Amino acid sequence: MKSSIFGKKIARLFNARKTDDAFFDELEEILIEGDVGAALAMDIIDELKGAGRAGSSETVRERLKTLLGTHLSAAEIDIKPGRLNFILVLGVNGVGKTTSIAKLARYFGKTVGMDNIILSAADTFRAAAVEQLQTHGDRLGLKVVRQERGSDPGAVIYDSLASAASRGVRLVIADTAGRMHNKQHLVSELQKIDKIAASRVDRECYHKMLVIDANTGQNGLRQAEVFHEALGLDSVLLAKYDSTSKGGIVIAISRQLSIPVSFLGTGETPDDIEPFNPGEFLNDLLGT
Repeated sequence: MKSSIFGKKIARLFNARKTDDAFFDELEEILIEGDVGAALAMDIIDELKGAGRAGSSETVRERLKTLLGTHLSAAEIDIKPGRLNFILVLGVNGVGKTTSIAKLARYFGKTVGMDNIILSAADTFRAAAVEQLQTHGDRLGLKVVRQERGSDPGAVIYDSLASAASRGVRLVIADTAGRMHNKQHLVSELQKIDKIAASRVDRECYHKMLVIDANTGQNGLRQAEVFHEALGLDSVLLAKYDSTSKGGIVIAISRQLSIPVSFLGTGETPDDIEPFNPGEFLNDLLGT
């Protein structure tokens, strides 16, 4: 993983300053800028100061990594053999859901085989969403279950799971709408989808994943709150995580909602995805 601009900024601070009041003030500002959240940033700085100012900058950086690490965990998605598995991909419009679905399909295709994956085009609201997923499916050689725009998303999910079951397919990955401007409608629609999925897929084979744009900032926490309240999320996928992004929002989400992180989307191609590793992520975040 390449160091982000944010990580390089922290690295410069640790390399250039002694651990005095000015150092801790600047570190707090950088953490807030990196989207870890003001409350957590202040708590961490207080703990670092309480541990003593006499340590070297490297000692302080290791303490900082440890403190941030207490709020992060990884979610491993285990595709159960011989059973129908379902990943419901959630997120507001524009975060990269559809592209992330293509990446997930490519990733899991290496272990279960691409002929064992179906894509479900259940975002029937957004213009061109179905067509976009179909394009990814065509490129990957995957069956896409779809209906016309404006169709009932729950019906698409039902058809997708029924098709998978009849063909012995092991994994269905579903796209969903994310129109946050109408929260109640969104929540009702997702809960209907959830009920359909839960009736056809065993709980241990059903994973609800929220896609968050790494550049979203603190609004990502609000998105996570809405979707978690509606469905109870199993993990977060951090999309668009590259050299220009920050990514600290997943720490804020993990701290406040106890949701682990499953994947990082690191580029534009279907292969640009990797399982989340908290240690590597924090090394990048802290420029180590």
